[in-house]
Amino acid sequence: MELRSIPKHLSRSLEHVEQSPINLDEDASTSPIEEVRVTVSSNDDPSLPYNTFRMWFLGLLFTSIIAFVNQFFYLRQTQISIGYSVVALVSLPLGHMMAKILPTREFRIKLVPFTRIGFTFTLNPGPFSIKEHILIGTMAACAFRRFLVRPADMVWPSTLVTASLFRSLHASSTGSSSSDLENAGRMSRMKYFLLVTLGSFAFYWFPGYIFPTIGVISWVCWMSPNNAVLAQLTGSQGLGIGTISLDWSAISYNLQPLVTPWFAQLNIMLGFVFFTYLLVPWAYYTNLWDSKKYPILSPNSFQQNGSIYDVIAVLDSNGHLDEEAYRTYGPLRITGFFALTYGVGFAALTATVVHTLLYHGKEIVQRWKSAATGREDVHARLMSAYPEVPDWWYGLLFVVMVTLSFITTVKYDYMPWWALILALFIAAIFIIPVGILQAVTNQQPGLNIVTEYVIGYLLPGRAIANVTFKTYGYIVNVQALNFIADLKLGHYMKVPPQSMFLVQVISSLISCTINLGTATWLMRTQPDICTEAAYPFTCRSTKTFYSASVIWGAIGPARVFGHLDGALYSPVQLGFLIGALLPLIFWAASKQFPKSQWLKLVHWPVLFTATSHMPPALPYFYSNGLLLGFIFMFLMRRYRYRWWSRYNYLTSAAMDTGVALGGLTIVLSAAVLCSHSIQVRLNIPFHRAK
Repeated sequence: MELRSIPKHLSRSLEHVEQSPINLDEDASTSPIEEVRVTVSSNDDPSLPYNTFRMWFLGLLFTSIIAFVNQFFYLRQTQISIGYSVVALVSLPLGHMMAKILPTREFRIKLVPFTRIGFTFTLNPGPFSIKEHILIGTMAACAFRRFLVRPADMVWPSTLVTASLFRSLHASSTGSSSSDLENAGRMSRMKYFLLVTLGSFAFYWFPGYIFPTIGVISWVCWMSPNNAVLAQLTGSQGLGIGTISLDWSAISYNLQPLVTPWFAQLNIMLGFVFFTYLLVPWAYYTNLWDSKKYPILSPNSFQQNGSIYDVIAVLDSNGHLDEEAYRTYGPLRITGFFALTYGVGFAALTATVVHTLLYHGKEIVQRWKSAATGREDVHARLMSAYPEVPDWWYGLLFVVMVTLSFITTVKYDYMPWWALILALFIAAIFIIPVGILQAVTNQQPGLNIVTEYVIGYLLPGRAIANVTFKTYGYIVNVQALNFIADLKLGHYMKVPPQSMFLVQVISSLISCTINLGTATWLMRTQPDICTEAAYPFTCRSTKTFYSASVIWGAIGPARVFGHLDGALYSPVQLGFLIGALLPLIFWAASKQFPKSQWLKLVHWPVLFTATSHMPPALPYFYSNGLLLGFIFMFLMRRYRYRWWSRYNYLTSAAMDTGVALGGLTIVLSAAVLCSHSIQVRLNIPFHRAK
C-alpha cells in the first residue's frame, strides 16, 4: 500500500476499497479526497482582505480572553476549554460590525520624513472576509508543510469540521449556492448549524446540571445492584458493557465519531474490544500481578496491601527519591489495567515508526528531495499563488527558542543540557510518523510514555528533570502537530502561509505570557491551591502530570518495569517488540497475498492507539462513540449520502459549540448565583470502580 492509496480507505465503503494510486489528472478542478471535496471549496478569491486591522484587533482580543479563561479553568476541578467553534461564532458579528462602522479612508505612514518611503493602510478594506475570520481563530505554527500540509493525502479530518463551520458562516457573502438548495426544499447550512447549536446548548443543561443521571446510564447494574462482578463488567466506572451515555462531551471525548474515518473507527473498535473486553478481564480475573487486590479500572498507585500509595513518604525534602524510605515503605503497585495501558502504549510507538517506514517511506524520501516532484491537488495549486514561508524564518525562530530553553533548563538546574537536545530530537523525529497517522486517521499516539521511560532510566530519582524532559519531548510534539493542523486549515481556506505564520507566532507569544501570568496570579491569591482545601482549584490535570513525574522520575521505571526492589511489570516492555513486528508481518503478508483486502485494512498504529486515552477516558466513552460513528460515518454516508455530505461535519461542529457554550454558561451562572461550586460533566473526572 502506497501513501497515495490511503484516501481510498477514506472515500469508499469497506466493500469497495481499492488500492490503486490516486490519479490527480482525472479531475484537476477538485480534490481527490471525497471528504475534502464535499467540505472545502475548490475556488479562491485572492482579492479577499486578510491582513487587516480588524483581523489583528479581534484576533488578539480573543487570544487574550481565551488564554485567561482556559488557564483559569484548567486549574479548577471543573475544566472548560473555549475552542475554534465558539470564537468563530462570536467573532463573526463583531467582524461584520467593524466592517460597517470603521472609516474606509486610507492612511499613509512615512517611514522616512520628507520622502515617499512608507506605506498606506485602511482600517476598513471592505466586507468582513472568511480569510480574516480564519486568521482570528488561528493560534499556532510549524515547518513540515511539504510532508504534512501540501499533500492531498494528508487530510487532517478534524480540520474539515472547522472548514465546514467557516464556510457555513460565510455562505451568504461568498456566493454560495445554498439558496438554490433551499428553494429545492433543503435547509441552509447556516440555519442548520444554528438550530443544532441551540439544541445542543439546551440539552446539555440536563446531563450537565439539571439531571446528571442521564449523562451515563448503567442499566445492566440495575438488575443486581449489589453484584460486584456485574458492576465491574457493566458499571460506568468499570468496563461499561451496555452503558449508555446521553452526554456529547463524553461521547466525543476522544473519538470524534462524526469526524474520524470509518476504516479508522473499525481499527479502533478492534483494539478497544480486545484490550477492554478481553485483555483487562483476563488479567484481573486470573489475578495477574495481584490484580484482585486493586480496582479493576484505576490509574492510581497502591501499596502491596491495596491501600493508596503515599508518594510523599518516599521523597526527601528536594523531591528526590529516598531509597531507604522506599524500601521501608514498600514497592509501588499499579492495577493490571494500568500496567497493560503502558504495554499497549509502548507497542503504539514502535508500530507507528515501522508502519510509516514500510508504507510511506518512499513518499517521504521523494518529498524530502524535492517538494515539487509529487502531484498535488487543486488546493495545493491554488496555494502556489501565495509566497511560502521561507525556511530561514522557521530556522531563526527555532534557534531563538532553543537558546532560551537552554538558559532556562541549565540555569535553574531542571535537567542537563544534553537532556534538552535528546528531548527535542525525540519530538522532531516523531513529528512525521505521528503526523501522518493523525492526518489520515484522526488518531494521535502520545510520546508521554516514551519520554518518561527514557529519561527515567537516564536520570533516575529526579522528578523535576522527568517532567521537564516530558514537556520538551511530548508537549512540543503535540503542539507542533496542533500547529500543523491549523496550517492545513489555512491551506484548505486559501489563507496566505506568511500571514498564518505571523498570526501563529504573535498570538502564541501573547497567549503564553497570559497563561503564565494567570497561573502565577492564582498561585499567589489562592491559599492551598491544588489541594482539596482550595476547592474548586484542585488542579486535577496538573496532579496527573505530577503523579506521572513521581512514578517515572522519582521512583523510576527500573523499580516499576525493571528488576529493582521487587518490580513486577517488566513483561509489558515486550510491547516495544510486538509493536515493531506486527506491522512488518502484515506488510509482508499483504505483499505475498496482494488480493487480500482485509490485510490492507488492518492499521496497527491505530489498533494500539485505540485506548491511549484510558485513563482518564472511560470504556463507555468508546462504545457509545463507536455506535454513533457506525450510524453517521457508515450508514448515513452509504444510504443518505446527500444529507451526510452537506451536514455531517457541520453537525459535529454545532454539537461541540453547543456543549462548550452550555458548560461555560452553567459554570459562570453558578459562580454568580450560587455560593457553592457545582461539578459539570464537560471534562469528566476518572473515578475508581467500586
